[in-house]
Amino acid sequence: MPKDFRATALERAVGRKLVKWRDERDLSLVEAGSRVGFSSAKLSMMENAIQPSAVIDIMALGYVYKVPTPEWQFVMSQAQHAADLRALRQPQAAIFDPAEDFPLLLADATQLRTCATDMVPAIFQLADYTTATTQRNDPARAAQLSRARETWATRSSGDDPLAVEAMFPEAVLRQVVGGRRVLKAQLLHLMEVSELPKVSLRVVPHSAGAYPAMSCPVTWLSFPHRQHNDVVYTETFLRTEYVETHSQIGRVAERFSALRTLALDEAESLELIAEAATCI
Repeated sequence: MPKDFRATALERAVGRKLVKWRDERDLSLVEAGSRVGFSSAKLSMMENAIQPSAVIDIMALGYVYKVPTPEWQFVMSQAQHAADLRALRQPQAAIFDPAEDFPLLLADATQLRTCATDMVPAIFQLADYTTATTQRNDPARAAQLSRARETWATRSSGDDPLAVEAMFPEAVLRQVVGGRRVLKAQLLHLMEVSELPKVSLRVVPHSAGAYPAMSCPVTWLSFPHRQHNDVVYTETFLRTEYVETHSQIGRVAERFSALRTLALDEAESLELIAEAATCI
């Protein structure tokens, strides 16, 4: 067992699966351990994630318990993945940070679709607005947002401008981020970018009620090369992530489609933005 072992949530899930297998066969720890050749103490530690579960031991349990092969193979893969992450001994972000990479990926994209939840989409934020949202205590995050904004500015004025579809809730227009002056400038900026030929800004009104993806901001990028799949970028204050599988992209596409039916059209959205700016 590794020194100072601390089980991850995945390792604890593996342990619960081992308990489930044994309980389904109505075996005690002693009986199960005897059948597989383990001590009851070892089996208990595996089940309670007091120690890592070796892949070979899970295979032995699956065989003795007569668990369907696909099921025990899947649990083996979970245990192996947990072991691989532990052997890595460093967070995934140290190898590849999507937040750091995003402006570079944005430079290659032909289309960006984004759904913001509580602030103006990153590429449209003015510097003062960004400073307010990062609360002046996260310079790395502010720098990342600045690079994304600069990339967008370059793409919006080039020969092949990036097509953008952005949707966000009406509450974004009312949240006084950075103070009244900063918010007013930001809303006026939104009105300016909405006039660009390849930009679509749409607001989800308060009257829409609950809406798809209301708690999960996402940015969906498409690319010109057939070999480059679409990529969805998500972030929280704890982590950033790229989503790239076909099934996951399909789920995002469904959310965007549903959201379009609730959002105001571009003209109505522009009127609402202008009204909010006037009221500040």
